[in-house]
Amino acid sequence: MNRAPLKRSRILHMALMGASDPLGEAEAIKEKPFLLRALQITLVVSLYWVTSISMVFLNKYLLDSPSLQLDTPIFVTFYQCLVTTLLCKSLSTLAAFCPGAMDFPTLRLDLRVARSVLPLSVVFIGMITFNNLCLKYVGVAFYNVGRSLTTVFNVLLSYLLLKQTTSFYALLTCGIIIGGFWLGVDQEGAEGTLSWTGTLFGVLASLCVSLNAIYTKKVLPAVDGSIWRLTFYNNVNACVLFLPLLLLLGELQTLLNFSQLGSAHFWGMMTLGGLFGFAIGYVTGLQIKFTSPLTHNVSGTAKACAQTVLAVLYYEETKSFLWWTSNMMVLGGSSAYTWVRGWEMKKIQEEPSPKEDEKSSMGV
Repeated sequence: MNRAPLKRSRILHMALMGASDPLGEAEAIKEKPFLLRALQITLVVSLYWVTSISMVFLNKYLLDSPSLQLDTPIFVTFYQCLVTTLLCKSLSTLAAFCPGAMDFPTLRLDLRVARSVLPLSVVFIGMITFNNLCLKYVGVAFYNVGRSLTTVFNVLLSYLLLKQTTSFYALLTCGIIIGGFWLGVDQEGAEGTLSWTGTLFGVLASLCVSLNAIYTKKVLPAVDGSIWRLTFYNNVNACVLFLPLLLLLGELQTLLNFSQLGSAHFWGMMTLGGLFGFAIGYVTGLQIKFTSPLTHNVSGTAKACAQTVLAVLYYEETKSFLWWTSNMMVLGGSSAYTWVRGWEMKKIQEEPSPKEDEKSSMGV
């Protein structure tokens, strides 16, 4: 009688703790009726879409809104990291006082662990800062194209750092992504809306996203494999490292002269941006747990397409056929890469090992 609820709590525990239990998850999914599974997946995917798209539009408002006229992108990023840090610590404290109410890892600041995570934190700072700077200088509609080279950098860094080669078909999909990126840049220039600064920040953001994935695997053992502990230490380190940047770039002085500094609306929007930044990590993990990594990537691609269309409609922009073609090339290339890599991994798993072949030939 209690088997299904226990399985559901295990899935939630895995999403929160960053653990992996595919067998338990598979059993839980099989035990649930089809309509219930379909409803859960629909809700989780919808939650991911709403959170991700809302975060992009809200950050665009905070970074480049004519009504705010606040030129402090580093402070906006710093504040979002601060909100994430406080949320992590608050949930950890709540879990300690109410152990039966929720599962969340115990978070205590250990300077040795913080130093171990520091190299990743530097990459993490670059990733979130360049993401926000890209969004500040380019439109939401071009944002996905501007930072679309993550897959290309993944392939390049895998070869340079890990000596891993990539198949011809995967390289072909990367070529499609690069072609879509350059066509998008060309069409933005033709329409007079191209920002080379924003495009450069987008390329740097793509590079940092790839480096972040590599360094995360190296650093996870230092935090006992917990994604939430890693999130906590990353954001604590980021808050400390952002402080001298705020002073050097003069953003604190700009903030002091900001006319809406005492506005409840401004701080409410800033805090909401931090909440979305915290939530995106949770809903991403939740979507992967209830679907699969492949489905998550497909969902992310579809979400990017919907986000682009919404941006064009919301800002009442008119785009050319070639501009839309560049977006389709980027999204299509990314989807094709995901499918190719998934097919290659499945093929490797299905191939029998040499020992098994030997046993089969001997009739054992």
